[in-house]
Amino acid sequence: MRMLPGRPHPLGATWTGEGTQFALFSGVATRVELCWFDAPAADEPVARIDLRERTDSVWHALLPDVRPGQLYGYRVHGPFAPERGERCDPHRLLVDPYARAIAGRLSWGDGEVPKALVVDPAFDWEGDRRPHTPWSRTVVYECSVKGMTARHPAVAPALRGTYLGLASEAVIEHLLALGVTAVEVLPVHHCVTEQRLARLGLTNYWGYNTLGFFAPDARFATGDRGQQVHEFKAMVKALHRAGIEVLIDVVYNHTAEGDATGPTLSWRGIDNAAYYRLDPGRQSEYLDFSGCGNALNLLHPRTLQLVLDSLRYWAGEMHVDGFRFDLAPALARGFEEGDRLERFFALIQQDPTLAESKLIAEPWDLGENGYRLGHFPAGWAEWNGKYRDTVRRFWRGDAGRAGKIASRLSGSEDFYGRRTGHASVNFVTCHDGFTLRDLVSYEQKHNQANGEENRDGSDANWSWNAGVEGESDDAEVLALRARMQRNFLATLAFSQGVPMLSHGDELGRTQLGNNNAYCQDGPLTWVDWEPDRSGRELLAFARRVFALRREHPVLRRRSFFSGRPGEGRQAKDLVWLRPDGAELSAEDWQDPEIRRLGMLISGEAHDEIDETGRPVAGESLLLLLNAAGVDCYFQLPPMPNPGRFELLLATTGAELRPEGNLLVPARSLALLAYRSGA
Repeated sequence: MRMLPGRPHPLGATWTGEGTQFALFSGVATRVELCWFDAPAADEPVARIDLRERTDSVWHALLPDVRPGQLYGYRVHGPFAPERGERCDPHRLLVDPYARAIAGRLSWGDGEVPKALVVDPAFDWEGDRRPHTPWSRTVVYECSVKGMTARHPAVAPALRGTYLGLASEAVIEHLLALGVTAVEVLPVHHCVTEQRLARLGLTNYWGYNTLGFFAPDARFATGDRGQQVHEFKAMVKALHRAGIEVLIDVVYNHTAEGDATGPTLSWRGIDNAAYYRLDPGRQSEYLDFSGCGNALNLLHPRTLQLVLDSLRYWAGEMHVDGFRFDLAPALARGFEEGDRLERFFALIQQDPTLAESKLIAEPWDLGENGYRLGHFPAGWAEWNGKYRDTVRRFWRGDAGRAGKIASRLSGSEDFYGRRTGHASVNFVTCHDGFTLRDLVSYEQKHNQANGEENRDGSDANWSWNAGVEGESDDAEVLALRARMQRNFLATLAFSQGVPMLSHGDELGRTQLGNNNAYCQDGPLTWVDWEPDRSGRELLAFARRVFALRREHPVLRRRSFFSGRPGEGRQAKDLVWLRPDGAELSAEDWQDPEIRRLGMLISGEAHDEIDETGRPVAGESLLLLLNAAGVDCYFQLPPMPNPGRFELLLATTGAELRPEGNLLVPARSLALLAYRSGA
């Protein structure tokens, strides 16, 4: 095997068209062996070669005879002294941290380990154009690549559960009809299943256990010998052609190697102290801000480079439109306190390759002071867990929710201040927790199938089962549950901010009360594309509410002037009303028993600009909410210009009466538009 000196960058295995450049960082290695394999399951390499060139702790070589499709791994020689944080072990075959594809599997029984794969990056993008959907028009749909299509009858059997399945015509048509502008897929970085789950016959279905930060997961491809890269790109191209952006959930807070008792698969055996945050008082142990055993050491320049290079690769080479950062505060831990989030996340935002990407933070981790909602820099959006909890508790009928629901409906200014508009990613459900149907059917989690005796998963679900736990055939219970699902969907669609749906909620998907289905890869978590009548009716309703959001600019505001009580209705963009039509006073807001209120948005309250640079015209809208257990008459408020209110939508049986009031039944809402001059 010929070997030329090559270059220390880029890191990873780079096909040049004439050979492959290999480069691996390790500041502690004394020797690095590059091993070739002829099959993913092979135990012994067909060849080994020492990387003799070393530049700034990067071991590298150019090998003219190595072409795409070659399987490889590293054996790193160096100190093994866990008490000093050193864990080199040349007996371990290690995956390249920069591998563009990974083949094979991790078998806990027979010692089989995955292999990295040399990839040809060539792909015909056919003039692919990113949709660049503005935040004000963005509707996010969170989904699992596999769960979306594993049961879809209109997707070819061979493509169900794959990237190509997600890009199929049937799925794209469903997303477009729903009004979705961006899919946010659960982690697609190559992951492995933990030993505990494997012993139980379970799988890490969600994928939050990364082995390769550059490699698309081969679970979602028709093969693992490069198909995963080509097919992921094909998925992105097809979704872009339909005007749908692709956001990916990225997990840079920890890796699949776990705690000190976990497997050595890659980073740990290459340069443990560089890649991981070690306990200062006990170097053999790892700091852990995620509950998964370790934390990447982004204080080290090479590890920070790894994360930034990964993001650039997915944005540049793979044409991804944005990222959702799992447990984002964990990434900034150790940076200077006070402005650590600003410093670290502004660094990502200012990168030229990432400048136009949508950046979304999950703004909490498990460390001290880990709940950081509202603390991310301008330009970032955040999953708003307070929105989820407030909306659930308001519709459940909890006391003292009126002021909070008002804040959530109007963009959560109490958290985001001037960032109100796109900063808040609003959601009622997501992959983690109850589905929408289960939210109205279960008050207790039912996670026995996860093998942890129902100890896992949150106990704070803020759910309500309408009087019966679990499935029911009682017509009244089912009708109330259907209404509550409509309430949640309508509230989400009519709130200021960026709405996010969880896949299958629009069809009535159930996990039978499992609120932590991370290890359930089967019909329990896969979307059922043949829903019953109630599911079909819910889908039609979901399409309607997001169409209304699209049609009315005032539902997509970036900011409001809401004024203060008593300043006069005409001075405000947004007014909160009592059922008698009067404006809520400061004293009213203090009443914990308020469960009925109106939200009047002025037709002048819009800041959306058309292609000519002029404001988009809009109508005044009135949203009436009744979370109480009894019906309520709302007096329609007087308006400054002649016209009349028209009922656009109700979640059940609202009646507009000639005398100028509207009957809003118990536990329901209604949306009206004011037609001037009508």
